[in-house]
Amino acid sequence: MNTGEEYRPAVEEIRAEGERLLGQPIPELTYTLFSMYESRGSRLEFERVYFEKRRRLTTFGLLTQLEPERPEFREALQDAIWSILNEYTWCLPAHLSGSVETDGSQPFAVDGPGWSRGERGTRIDLFAAETGFALSEIWRMCEAWLPPLIASRIAEEVVRRLFKPYLLHGPYHWETAEHNWSAVCAGSIASAALYMIQDPVQLAPIIEKALASMERYLAGFGEDGACLEGIGYWNYGFGFFVYFADLLAKRTDGGIDLFRQEKVRRIAQFQQKAYLDGDIAVNFSDSMQRAKVHIGLTHYLAAVFPADVAAPPAGLRASYTDDHCSRWAPAVRNLLWFAPGQSGASWEPADYVLPNAQWLVSRHESAAGSFGFAAKGGHNDEPHNHNDLGHFILTACGEVFLCDLGSGEYTNRYFGPDRYTYDCNGSQGHSVPIVDGQLQMAGPSSAAICLEAEIGGGEDTFALDLTKAYHVPHVSSFVRSFTWRKAELPRLLLEDLFVFAEKPSELVERFVTKLEPVIGDEGMVTVTGGNGRTLWIGCDPLQLRPSVSKHSYRDHFGQDTAWYAIDFAVRQPERQVRVTLSFQFQ
Repeated sequence: MNTGEEYRPAVEEIRAEGERLLGQPIPELTYTLFSMYESRGSRLEFERVYFEKRRRLTTFGLLTQLEPERPEFREALQDAIWSILNEYTWCLPAHLSGSVETDGSQPFAVDGPGWSRGERGTRIDLFAAETGFALSEIWRMCEAWLPPLIASRIAEEVVRRLFKPYLLHGPYHWETAEHNWSAVCAGSIASAALYMIQDPVQLAPIIEKALASMERYLAGFGEDGACLEGIGYWNYGFGFFVYFADLLAKRTDGGIDLFRQEKVRRIAQFQQKAYLDGDIAVNFSDSMQRAKVHIGLTHYLAAVFPADVAAPPAGLRASYTDDHCSRWAPAVRNLLWFAPGQSGASWEPADYVLPNAQWLVSRHESAAGSFGFAAKGGHNDEPHNHNDLGHFILTACGEVFLCDLGSGEYTNRYFGPDRYTYDCNGSQGHSVPIVDGQLQMAGPSSAAICLEAEIGGGEDTFALDLTKAYHVPHVSSFVRSFTWRKAELPRLLLEDLFVFAEKPSELVERFVTKLEPVIGDEGMVTVTGGNGRTLWIGCDPLQLRPSVSKHSYRDHFGQDTAWYAIDFAVRQPERQVRVTLSFQFQ
């Protein structure tokens, strides 16, 4: 591996993790941890230990390549591999509900016919597939010195846990999924097979199945290439698509090249359209507010599509420890595919309309600083769906003033019938109205119609028919219009036009922020950031009555996080209501 000066920051991060881990024992995935999801619905306790073990695998796998003269790294890698090979399952408990791995209703009988859980069907999830891919790639990279027993056991376990179930016990639900699962699971299994199976006749059935899944994955994108799951899942799902496509093209000497597809080129461009300012992402759906760039993946795509993929700011490189799952595949490629000098200083100002996703995204720069605006339509049955039709984000000078709460803590309830009781998922936690006390409803029938989307010059306009967002019988029509005026200090005008079949009893405009708002004179509300900027929200005080309430939700890492709802209640709702608010940075 190259260890030149340009690589030094990344290499030092890996080396520091290696020194930390050398002084710690390998943690054990106990039964108590394994059963915690079933008994409590909690994922984090098991997953912290699981991913710490993958951190050891990835770290020492890299260090044996970076510093092959240090035997302690080889020993640590061998022990990490051995421990993972001995795990009961490579799947997360959250993905095993109803599986044979958690079924104790048919205990093994010594004098019985002789069966094993694997013979009754084995579950393959994202992380089982990733583990097999990682082990097979490390096996290939280290085969010159890896002990034969460990090499043999890697092959045995990958065949037992991935190849045989994939070919014999499927089809799995993810094989036809139109989201990240199909790319990650099928791509990982097939990538492992490309390393481990030399006989093309034995390899062909796995590759054939994987290619079918890749078609389904790509079908989940519109022609605009937008990832409805957000930039984090673009890094994840599309990343594993790229890793597999690269290995497949090399194995076939370019005979099968998935990058030739026009849709793949457009998907590759999504990253540069999904940022507002620095590392502030357009974090609709279960996405993080701030997201760093997988530099290896980005530089690889820029080499494949040099005219289309923009270089990210150099400061956006994700550090080695940013991935709390410590995935091997992106980590090693952040070194192998890194292209020194390719990154720029900042994202260029730009405006984008993504018509299939119904997103408008604007990065604006002036003498006063950098500003961002993004708004969405779409529908309320998207992957990792939030009920958020008409929702929008406003940023200024590196801070988010009106936000998307992003992803909450993943629990059993989070992906169950209670999903929209979580503020980060339900429309109560988004900058959208509450109509007669009713929130937006989930489902494909709750869909927006884009009426206008114009960008360019000093003004962008975006208009959405949101009538179907609320299953309130007397809502005859609801249209939300945005006008984004890109002056030195930009201004956003928002207009909502409601038509009711009968007079509503209550109508509230809600806006969401993590910064504490202040209500001033004449109905003015201000939101001040730590960067000295202030967002002024103006309205007609005779029509609207502002109020602020504080709330809390548990973020993706289980931390209690405060957010504020700025509510403007219509004082006298009528059968036709036109509400206009202005958002001005000062």
